[in-house]
Amino acid sequence: MLRNLLLGGLLTLLPPFVSATPVHPAQLLASYWLNDSAGLDISGLSFCSGELLAVSDKNSAEIYALDLAGQGAVLASRIGLQGLNVPDGESAGPMAALLDLVRDGQAMDFEGISCDGDTAYLLSERYNRLARLEANGSVAWLPYRWAADARERGYLRKVNAASEGVVKAGDDFWIAMEREPRGLLRLRADTEPEIFSIPPVAGLDFRSRSEDVTGLAYHDGALFTLERNAFAVCRRSPETLRAQWCIDYRAIEEAPQFVYRETRYGKGEGLAVDASGIHVVLDNNNVARAADPDDRRALLLHLAFPPGTAELFWVR
Repeated sequence: MLRNLLLGGLLTLLPPFVSATPVHPAQLLASYWLNDSAGLDISGLSFCSGELLAVSDKNSAEIYALDLAGQGAVLASRIGLQGLNVPDGESAGPMAALLDLVRDGQAMDFEGISCDGDTAYLLSERYNRLARLEANGSVAWLPYRWAADARERGYLRKVNAASEGVVKAGDDFWIAMEREPRGLLRLRADTEPEIFSIPPVAGLDFRSRSEDVTGLAYHDGALFTLERNAFAVCRRSPETLRAQWCIDYRAIEEAPQFVYRETRYGKGEGLAVDASGIHVVLDNNNVARAADPDDRRALLLHLAFPPGTAELFWVR
């Protein structure tokens, strides 16, 4: 009894949200250079009926499948998108206006993908909108709109730093708002968008870079956040958003055999989680890797869950 009282008193004295979150060094299970990915800038990742699918922020006409069998990894066109026009409604904001000057209006800048059965959901950063893709290839915009509310709260005001990741968790959608400031947004049917700040983790080091969030996943009742500039993935409570644990994969991304020639910012953008572990895809912006200046392929990392994490408990 005395031990429990002392523990409870200690937790109340520690700073909120940053108290009891272990940060583990990531363990690499496998790595894959994605053939035929040069120039595509793979930006989103999701398991869909057992298949690992990806989107590109440079090609809005296709969804890609990652075949990880054999010695290499192949990125192949899986679904062609037809009939998705520029969404109507509220202003798309300064980013879309800027892109209108240099890119075709049909370039959606897909940054996230999430699946529910045979249905996939695609996130457009350019328009801050979600599209639903059915198994037969038909695609249409969902009615959710959140950009105006988010801008009123100070989010989504930076060019190229808007809606960056999506995951469907039960009946809810979670949207990652990238940086300056970063945040999470929850969409529920027939309700206004809910906006949340992300509780920090004391052991994460963003190295004077922007604190960001670039990918989301949902697995085993938990929300996973990809915090690119800290080279981290954190398992968080959907109720409180507080982190249960994080892994730090900086040493892997910056290892000589993997590191890209430009390293000002982290490159993790796509996140997918299943029982086999954590998958992070790096968006290399068509930059070559340092060990081979002719190799501009994207890199997929398969990382392990931290040892013993099943025994950890939620701190609510």
